[in-house]
Amino acid sequence: MNDTKSLPDLPDRLSVNSRSPHHVAEVFEHDIGILLNDKERFDVEEYCISEGWVKVPSKKALDRRGQPLLMTIKGTVKAFYR
Repeated sequence: MNDTKSLPDLPDRLSVNSRSPHHVAEVFEHDIGILLNDKERFDVEEYCISEGWVKVPSKKALDRRGQPLLMTIKGTVKAFYR
């Protein structure tokens, strides 16, 4: 039951994109979850707890590099380890 490897603290702002300055690789070694307004979201690309928003990819729109455009959704954000 004792976990010898402690989990790193979840940052206030985190991004899935490895080119972002808010990407923390150590966090992604573990499975994390995001709650937005008390509902779990599985499509979150970036979040900020203090500002209260998440960014999710749009359905079909792409930017000029072929990456999906990100839409910002505001609400109460909570991050946790599963």
